[in-house]
Amino acid sequence: MHDPDWERPIERRYRDPLDLTWLTAARRLGLTIVRDPSCFASSDGQGTIRLAPDADLDPDDCLAQMIFHECCHWLTNGPDSVREEDWGFTPGVEGDLREHACLRVQAHLADAHGLRRFLAPTTIYRQYHDRLGADALAPFDDSARETEIVALARAGCERAAAAPFAHVLDEALSTTRRLRDAIEPFLPDDPTGNGDDLAELWGA
Repeated sequence: MHDPDWERPIERRYRDPLDLTWLTAARRLGLTIVRDPSCFASSDGQGTIRLAPDADLDPDDCLAQMIFHECCHWLTNGPDSVREEDWGFTPGVEGDLREHACLRVQAHLADAHGLRRFLAPTTIYRQYHDRLGADALAPFDDSARETEIVALARAGCERAAAAPFAHVLDEALSTTRRLRDAIEPFLPDDPTGNGDDLAELWGA
């Protein structure tokens, strides 16, 4: 018999392991992640990053990729940029070299764990990212713009190899790779359940 007045005690909360990995990485770097439907991605200059909820992201976006991208902005724009709104970018102004440099940093760090496609960026900037060759720090040409972009990216990668970033990001990326490898045998041969023909991101 069951007691009709009994309420099951809730003592634990389930969280996606990849989300947990990157939320913890952010916290260890002193960042607070807030899901906010009123924006896509925004940093307040005081350590809080607001990211759109899952329902507002593209099907191939994930919280891990969003947090990783924001960390790469920090690396590229410099240590003090965490104390500036939106990493010091001017609102509404496109073409900032630091955005493309950030994409190179992101690809370079992800490459060390075979995760470039899995953690690829979203929005229109994906075009630049997907043009990158095997060496994410190799310029497309000898233009002054590309020379400066690569210089900024190299400086960002140097910061990534030092405290406080090195251990935190390497651990998060390593864990992401292990999760992907563990899940791979369970990926369906054909997309199912989503009403579309999109393959699983985990297979990227």
